[in-house]
Amino acid sequence: MTTCRMPIALATALVLLPMSGCRVGPKYQRPPALAQAPPTTYKESPQNFAADGSGWKVAQPQDAMLRGKWWEIYNDPELNALEEKVSIDNQNIKQAFASFMEARTLIAQARSQLYPTIGVGPGYTRSENSANTGSSTGSGTVSTNRQTNLISLPFDVSWEPDLWGRIRNQIRAEQYNAQISAADLENVRLSEQANLAAYYFQIRGQDALQAILNETVANDQKSLDYTRAQYDTGIGAEISVVEATNTLQNAQAAATNLGVARAQYEHAIAVLIGTNPSSFSVPVKPLNATPPTIPIGIPSQLLERRPDIAASERSMAAANAQIGVATAAFYPTVTISASAGLESSVWKRLFDWSSRFWSVGPSISETIYEGGLRRATVQQYTEAYNGTVAGYRQTVLTAFQQVEDYLASVRILTQQVEQQKAAEVSARRFVELETTRYQTGIDPYINLVTAQNTLLSDQQALAAIHTQEMTASVQLIVALGGGWDSTQLPTPAQVSERLTPAETTIQR
Repeated sequence: MTTCRMPIALATALVLLPMSGCRVGPKYQRPPALAQAPPTTYKESPQNFAADGSGWKVAQPQDAMLRGKWWEIYNDPELNALEEKVSIDNQNIKQAFASFMEARTLIAQARSQLYPTIGVGPGYTRSENSANTGSSTGSGTVSTNRQTNLISLPFDVSWEPDLWGRIRNQIRAEQYNAQISAADLENVRLSEQANLAAYYFQIRGQDALQAILNETVANDQKSLDYTRAQYDTGIGAEISVVEATNTLQNAQAAATNLGVARAQYEHAIAVLIGTNPSSFSVPVKPLNATPPTIPIGIPSQLLERRPDIAASERSMAAANAQIGVATAAFYPTVTISASAGLESSVWKRLFDWSSRFWSVGPSISETIYEGGLRRATVQQYTEAYNGTVAGYRQTVLTAFQQVEDYLASVRILTQQVEQQKAAEVSARRFVELETTRYQTGIDPYINLVTAQNTLLSDQQALAAIHTQEMTASVQLIVALGGGWDSTQLPTPAQVSERLTPAETTIQR
């Protein structure tokens, strides 16, 4: 009885040991992201510049955050429709999603190592022995049957218990890598959505410039007609006609040139939404939006809002798990193998009970000397982990830099827009006064041209700054992480779920 219990007890221990939590290597603890706690407010927050008259306010309460479809904050139905198409048809997002699905399959591959490998290898062999072999007697060699058949149906089982957590550490590493891929997917999605919004406002800015230049061309045409009429009646000089003609021609050329940038932005949007640029167009509509009230939250929330920070943090966890995988190489490897099946020289007796065979037994292997390879491998993965820590902290610092950059950009550009509007009003009044002085013969036509060019320059500057202001607001939203937060990152258990048939379908 005792001899029977010992193999059973040993087998039970080997089965339960991989599940008992014996796993070598360092336990992962998330390192601090910054040397000191983040401040309670951003340095460039508009609330710290209340007296500058910038006109841009932050949302209340202070810790409010964007959620979900962040682009809806602009209240533009056309932008909303385009953003929905990006989420569905953008090829870069689809590529990132496929990479995420691939990362999930690597978890299943790693987990498969926890289980035995079972194989079957049926075979048939017919052989003939040498005539000079057989049983030896006093009178010579007795010949035996030279031709034999061997029919076999073996089943082989091999299992390597995960005694030291090598496989479990590899599974954890693949789970963390899948989480990295999920965060990368969200980062690509946010980037593509932001590119679309930026291109959209750039197009609207081009439309605003086009409206300005179209108006300028119309006014220059009127000035040319008036100047030519004065010349034809002998009141004006030919030089005034030439100046008016040149002014009109320059305005026409500038208006034509705007089509280049608009067409390129339109084509870029088509690619973002997965549409052939040849069959896509954006209706003309000048930019008349203003930056919305953007909830910027508080600095301590930023670590949980950006997918790139989440990906960088998961990289540390994956690198830490790889140290455990390398450390397991210092410990012996146990392999349990078994083989059983049927074997016979004739087909009709293959499935007889007497045709059975079996063998079972464990083996243990341990490397005695390898010239420091295992220690060097552990050191390699340790330094790789240290590198991910530095990369994580750099990602966090860059995130804070970007938020501060675009907070300053939106605040300052909003203030500049108001100042430029005042300059445009002054320039328009300048043109009105100079037109009167020219028509009454007080000033030459060149003075009117100067006033018109001043107005055009101020109008173009205002349209450009306004466009820059809107795109800066998009960049600020991206710097804040859009509508994403770390609760949307799938857990290790979720990324380990079996893929559905729809997720494994080959794309045609």
